[in-house]
Amino acid sequence: MEEGHCHSGEADELGSEFLADLVDRYNKLLVAESRLLGGRGIRVLTFKRHACTPYLCCRGRSSPCSPPAPNALLPGWGTASPAATASPDTGGLPGNGRVPDGSLAGKHSGVFLILSHFLVLLLKEKRALSRIQQAAGGRDRGVPSLHPSQSRLMADSHCVHRIIEDPEWCLITVPPLTELCLQHIVQNFTNNPVLDRLPPEDQRKVLARLPTGLPLTVTANLISDEDYWKRCCTERWQLCDISSHGGSWKQMFFERHLENILKCFVPNTTDPKQVLELIPLCRDYVRKLVVDQFLPPVKEDQEEEMDDVSDSGSDLGFDEVCIHHYDLGTLVPALPLLEELHLTYGVKDCGMNFEWNLFKFTYQDCCKLAAAVKMCHNLKVFKLTRSNVDDDKTRLLVRNLLDHPSLVELDLSHNLIGDKGAQAVSKLINSSKMEILHLCNNQICDEGAQALAQALATNCTLTSLNLRLNQVEDKGGEAMGCALLTNATLKSLHLGGNRLSGQTAVIFCQVLTQNSTLTCINFSCNPIGTDGGKQLLQGIGHNQTMTEFDLRLTEVGEECEYLINQILWANKDAAHPRPVLQQPAEPL
Repeated sequence: MEEGHCHSGEADELGSEFLADLVDRYNKLLVAESRLLGGRGIRVLTFKRHACTPYLCCRGRSSPCSPPAPNALLPGWGTASPAATASPDTGGLPGNGRVPDGSLAGKHSGVFLILSHFLVLLLKEKRALSRIQQAAGGRDRGVPSLHPSQSRLMADSHCVHRIIEDPEWCLITVPPLTELCLQHIVQNFTNNPVLDRLPPEDQRKVLARLPTGLPLTVTANLISDEDYWKRCCTERWQLCDISSHGGSWKQMFFERHLENILKCFVPNTTDPKQVLELIPLCRDYVRKLVVDQFLPPVKEDQEEEMDDVSDSGSDLGFDEVCIHHYDLGTLVPALPLLEELHLTYGVKDCGMNFEWNLFKFTYQDCCKLAAAVKMCHNLKVFKLTRSNVDDDKTRLLVRNLLDHPSLVELDLSHNLIGDKGAQAVSKLINSSKMEILHLCNNQICDEGAQALAQALATNCTLTSLNLRLNQVEDKGGEAMGCALLTNATLKSLHLGGNRLSGQTAVIFCQVLTQNSTLTCINFSCNPIGTDGGKQLLQGIGHNQTMTEFDLRLTEVGEECEYLINQILWANKDAAHPRPVLQQPAEPL
């Protein structure tokens, strides 16, 4: 067979139709890929018959296909010399895809030879596709770069020009227009927050993608979705307990955010606008503030340290240094929903920079705080602990809390309150709706306790009184006992660590016998003794409402303490009866 000669006299009509259909499908694929590149020229295979002989011709888009010259099939597709060797680009066939003379294809029909050439073309393109994918390094490239050998392959005039495409790529990865719009909204949300104009489904998608670092001026009054504020809280703080923040993630975020600003506020250094600009954003969400640190102003001129100054607090005798803290008078009245205010004037983690002045609660601080609390009409819980509050500051605070419309709980524990301060607090007991009073770990003695007892005798709102770790002694204890003979509202009394003895136990024997309101008494860490224990046992034997009586470290004796606990258990069972299990009915 001569080079380029393809006799197909033995080809039947069925084989010709099969080949024509195969070539037609192949050309459709080439045309589709060409359109993706803007109509770049390709070479198209055409199946025709010339003089009853089927043949393949290769033409471009712009040139028509003319019948082949005699004994010609495709340019360069002929018989190779016997010395031709196999080429890797043709899938193992001799070089350039030529079928050797005398091969099986030359001895059969022209249709078989044409199919052989067609398979060689497909093998070439498959090998080129594999090399181009390796050079591209990924499937996200629209038009991958070509290797030099592949460039030579594509430059070959006898090769079909194709657009090589990732076989795993599909149109599904192209985002729809709606998705592109949502992405644009998220990216430009700060400048154009159009959340309220979107359908509910799209609003949820946008909120799930919004970053948590957006300005609060944009998100505070616009976004109420709890899932968004949950992300803001969990990404900022490791421990998040919304049970102490009304069960709301948004409320928790604004309360803790404001608390952090106040803890880090340095007078005369920090810009007050940080707080003032935040007030209109958080005023509708802050109901509770817990600030356990107030930083003093930075000293510009450090005074020389004095020698022989003890660490026991001798600095307190010096004139008060002007180290006033942040003024809450502008913040607290501006929070109309504020119900709880917990404050501690001091510095945490001061380390080697410790100074007594860092823990001073100045009189000017007290004046500003008292005025702020007086203007907070919805305040129910006020706690000022560990702040060195003395008698003068206590009187100032009480003066502004008299006749407060909503104060329910007052906690002034761990301060320096003495008898005069306790006398001032006793006036507050009957001039407010207060139900819980904590004065533990102060310096209240018997006179202060007697003043509190006198107010307690006629009070009808207080339900809990805590005087733990004071110095009321027996005179104060007896006064409390006498007040409880007439009081009918107090349920819990804590007198632990007050140097009480058996004398106090005698009067409380009568209290346990007559008072039917008390449910909890704490006498722990008091030297009551065995005689006092017997008095208490005698009184509680006639009591049916007491459920808690703490007598640890009171030296009442193990037997007495055991018998008292048995009575307490009986009272608990009577107050909270256990459900009776019904016995199964016996079968008839």
